[in-house]
Amino acid sequence: MSAFALRKAPITAKFGLAVIVLCFFTALFAPLIAPYGQAEVVGDAFLPWSASNIFGTDSIGRDMLSRIIFGARNSVGIAVVTTVLAFLIGAAFGIFAAVVRPFYDQVISRVVDVFMAIPSLIFQLLLLAAFGVSFLNIVLIIAFVDSTRVFRLVRAVSIDIVQLDFIEAARLRGEGVLYLVFKEVLPNAAGPMIVEFGVRFCYVFLSIAALSFLGVGVQPPYADWGSMVRENAALIGYGDITPLVPAGAIALLTVAVNFVVDWRLRVMSTVRD
Repeated sequence: MSAFALRKAPITAKFGLAVIVLCFFTALFAPLIAPYGQAEVVGDAFLPWSASNIFGTDSIGRDMLSRIIFGARNSVGIAVVTTVLAFLIGAAFGIFAAVVRPFYDQVISRVVDVFMAIPSLIFQLLLLAAFGVSFLNIVLIIAFVDSTRVFRLVRAVSIDIVQLDFIEAARLRGEGVLYLVFKEVLPNAAGPMIVEFGVRFCYVFLSIAALSFLGVGVQPPYADWGSMVRENAALIGYGDITPLVPAGAIALLTVAVNFVVDWRLRVMSTVRD
């Protein structure tokens, strides 16, 4: 992404990039930024907003601001790792299926169809119930479920590419599968894959928040924005908007990523035209 392209970006894209950079900065330097530890009890439960506790305290007296800061590390960090893993799995099988067709393509596609027929959240809950809740299992299970969606997109893009003349020319030269994948298909599919990465990140991020809200995601004492909404939801009945702070953080990051993805889609469409 060049400096010129960034200067020409719409205000929504600049806003989105600013929010993303802020979230990643917060995640990286959470121990230095947060005034307290994420599991440190600093006062009574549900203290109101004050100078010492900007967003008050939670149900057991932990500082909400500190937990929101550490929640950025846990929520965003897990989402990034999970999305990368989902892409590695889905893209590898998607490109392979497109290049090697037709037998392997049919086998892999039908297996993926079976997994995609099961609603994502239900499938994730089922697998977590079977294998247990842990950081590793959350990453592996969500990555596995989401890789089926990545496979579908990458396969579709790759099939369009392998039908072009330069691929046929490479086959006639005797080039192998690895050459076709890394030298021909992958560079030409990189644009749509980068955009899909942003979209996929949003889905993964929201999946982690949903699982944590249901109590089967990130476990205490680790802070997570989804679980923070659930832990403090009772305050809404008393007119306290504290639970809306982590909920707002989830919504803000999701909207920011979508702003950037929309901008990149418009840029790619303009280049193709």
